[in-house]
Amino acid sequence: MLIILTVLQSLLATLEQKTLVSDFSISIAEQQSQPMTYTGDLAMHGKQFRLSMFSMDAAYDGSTLYMYSEDTEELTLSTPTEEELTQTNPFLYAQALLPVCEQSEKTVGDKTQITLTPNNPSAGIVKFVLRVVTASLLPTTVEIHEDGGKMTTLRLSNARYTEETPAFTIEKEGAFINDLR
Repeated sequence: MLIILTVLQSLLATLEQKTLVSDFSISIAEQQSQPMTYTGDLAMHGKQFRLSMFSMDAAYDGSTLYMYSEDTEELTLSTPTEEELTQTNPFLYAQALLPVCEQSEKTVGDKTQITLTPNNPSAGIVKFVLRVVTASLLPTTVEIHEDGGKMTTLRLSNARYTEETPAFTIEKEGAFINDLR
């Protein structure tokens, strides 16, 4: 159990100090349907993030969430709640689950698999699985299993840490600004 916390806590500490940059695919599978898969790229540093997917860009700078739709040329600014941030960032979600979960881990090859199982799955999550390259602390896969057989899988590819911190804001000249702060 101590190893799990050490790997997960080391990953979370690394995300506070360095920026994780990666391409990703996210698949959402319902029990009796074909999974829907989407691709994009992301950068994460602590609670801050920036991601691009479809014709949408999103960024969070620590206080403001920026959502830009290329289709409508609209930039929406909002102040997300702590719960909304936790649901958006799988690593913050893992951190929030730690105190209320059974934890298990296993090492297979060069990866550590951390499984968090909520003591009370009232939130709908029945299992959270995180796979990390043990030596580099680079996450490779996050699986979120929900009641009813729904599973969301985030796969990171070309992941790397960088000392550079990108802009976690979005500015689009000529965009309609929808300020909800």
